[in-house]
Amino acid sequence: MNRRRKRKLHLFRLLLFMLLLLFVVGGSAALVLLALSIKDLPAWNEDKLLSSASTLIYDQNEKLIARVGEENRVPVELRNIPEQVQEAFLAVEDVRFYQHHGVDLRGIARAAWTDITGRGLHEGASTITQQLVRLSFLGPEKTFKRKIQEVILAIMVERRYTKQEILQMYLNKIYFGAGAYGIQSAAETYFDKPASQLNLTEGALLAGLLQAPSLYDPFQNPEGAITRRNMVLDNMARYGFITPAQAARAKDVKLEDILKEGKRQQYPYPFFVDYVTEKLVDTYGTERVFKGGLKVYTTLDPRIQEVAEKVMSNPRNFPASVRDKKGVLQPQAAVVVLDPHTGYIRAIVGGREHTHRLQWNWATTPPGRQPGSTFKPIIAYGPAIDYKGMAPASVIDDIPVKYGSYSPSNYDGRFHGLVTMRTAIARSINIPAVKVLMDQVGIADAIKFARGLGINLDPNNHGPSIALGGLNEGVTPLQMAAAYAAFDNQGIYLEPTAITRVEDPDGTVVYQYEPKPYQAMKPTTAYLITDMLKTVITNGTGTRANIGRPAAGKTGTTDDIKDIWFAGYTPELVGVVWIGYAPAKPMPQQYGGLYPAIIWNQIMSEALKGMPVRDFPRPAGIVSATVDSKSGLLPGPNTPPSDMVTDLFAQGTVPTRTDNTHVLVEVCAATGQLPNQYCPERVTRVMIKLPYSVPSFVEDYGQRVPTTVCTLHTAENAGGPPVAGHPAQPAAPPGQQPPVVPGQPGAPGQPDQPDKKPPPTNLPATRPDNP
Repeated sequence: MNRRRKRKLHLFRLLLFMLLLLFVVGGSAALVLLALSIKDLPAWNEDKLLSSASTLIYDQNEKLIARVGEENRVPVELRNIPEQVQEAFLAVEDVRFYQHHGVDLRGIARAAWTDITGRGLHEGASTITQQLVRLSFLGPEKTFKRKIQEVILAIMVERRYTKQEILQMYLNKIYFGAGAYGIQSAAETYFDKPASQLNLTEGALLAGLLQAPSLYDPFQNPEGAITRRNMVLDNMARYGFITPAQAARAKDVKLEDILKEGKRQQYPYPFFVDYVTEKLVDTYGTERVFKGGLKVYTTLDPRIQEVAEKVMSNPRNFPASVRDKKGVLQPQAAVVVLDPHTGYIRAIVGGREHTHRLQWNWATTPPGRQPGSTFKPIIAYGPAIDYKGMAPASVIDDIPVKYGSYSPSNYDGRFHGLVTMRTAIARSINIPAVKVLMDQVGIADAIKFARGLGINLDPNNHGPSIALGGLNEGVTPLQMAAAYAAFDNQGIYLEPTAITRVEDPDGTVVYQYEPKPYQAMKPTTAYLITDMLKTVITNGTGTRANIGRPAAGKTGTTDDIKDIWFAGYTPELVGVVWIGYAPAKPMPQQYGGLYPAIIWNQIMSEALKGMPVRDFPRPAGIVSATVDSKSGLLPGPNTPPSDMVTDLFAQGTVPTRTDNTHVLVEVCAATGQLPNQYCPERVTRVMIKLPYSVPSFVEDYGQRVPTTVCTLHTAENAGGPPVAGHPAQPAAPPGQQPPVVPGQPGAPGQPDQPDKKPPPTNLPATRPDNP
């Protein structure tokens, strides 16, 4: 039987076959891709090389207020751009620009080799012509199909235009950051001069911006901008555009010597438009926003915005002001006004001057600043009412207290003794806020409540000083306005918005605002906070905010007076004002009840002019009751009329127990101490008895049951006349340090609670407001 001969495997033939197959398949795929690229090639339109569609921004009445994109593009002829400035762009973007025909294979290979050898991305792989067609005809997506189209269009452009025309179109189209399109607008924005006057180092800085305008923004990142500029200068020397000595001299130029915030306001309502632009870029990207022709409908009320801008531009509304080394007016300030019932932002002023597009916005840009006492309703009193059933007439003992290593103090250095929550808020007394937070609410529940108002805090980074606004980072005026809006809106929180609708150029709706209301607190809680904050304005620390119609608000002043605030609202609008230096530094003799309250008053008075006066709507479940102002309980048989107060409560929280802190006590008529057997005259007084003692410097010490026995009358002088003018209570010895008392169980009007060990905090104490 014949055996079948085995065929020998020829490795070379197999390899050749595989290569041939790969070539055929790859070639076919390439041909298909090329055919598809040509088939879907954008229609040739020479106008697109010269311009792009701006995004249109409308106010609440759908009236056009701004164009984002083209309005900050000023064309300039190439002959008016210094040659060294042109060469700076060639050195970093396309050094063989005048040698290739639209596509530079050598440039691609060189850029790839530079990247592979780890020398960094110092020059682009795409030619200037390719970049021009990408900006004019194609989107930002990176695909083989788009790259093929880019090459085809680049060759077409090179056949139709001279090199000088292409470079001119390119320099007039590219984006330099800060809203500046084209080299003329960039020169005016960064150096406050025309492009024709740019020098070598300025041209190198602008050329360096193109790779990442936001990253290398010289206003925000001067170190990065300098590094990038120097790299451009190195490239210019490497390719012979300048000598190494010229590069060295250009590098020695300091940024502060050439950088100037140029063009002033170039469009109306700049801070509002900037905020809208930032939100759009975050969602849709720079290309689509600045060139895509979107139609954006906003919540802007132009009348309120104009009022806010006018008030904020008046130097008389601020402490004595100076310009810092960068020419920025200090102290800075910001204001936000919004509708509490919709969350619509009506006005934004993010600084005292607007100098360039998308500059820092103090009204909206995180992380914000320390809020001081404006935070008390959010973190202490709000949750105390909502979670713990406390009320404006609840009593807190303002006495020395210590939590771990933290000992809060009051702005005036005094200890007022037993005060109601309403009094503590109106007079911005610090210690009661800390005691309510630590002894009644707890940090975990307080942070939970604040989260419902749009303010997220890490419990691991906060301690007792959070009651006074001592935050790990800070909050923006916009965040504070949204939080206070919930108090104004019967406890319903709405995330603030400046945009109601976005459309494509053809009218297709790509975004429609849909409110998502969240019941952050009970309506009764919101009303009780509001009613107490009305007292702040009528006869508390915020009287300068009194506008002659129902309004509620809170002043805020941080430790060392580095930030001063006023947050307030009427039934129609919420407004928050902040003033402070940047970077932060003290402002002696300033507080939130002064200039911030004045600014709030002026803005709200004008914004509400002509509107009918109405009060805050009272929700169901609010009742009135008379209680003892020293215990927070129902008046007892010994409660004097002067210690009775009528106030508001949420239904079900009116105390049911009768006051037992007012007691009849027999004391020595001469000393006011407990009598001994030798005291000739004794009187019976109504006094306050609590299960703990307080230092003699507490202001209501004389109203409390004495703890010492009379030492004036003894067996030696028994029957003798009392000593005239002897003080009723002993004074603290000179130089004695006030003792501190941990949060006491059995506080007036509150159920006994076990002692708690609060988490320590290293955060600075927050300075409260002066009256």
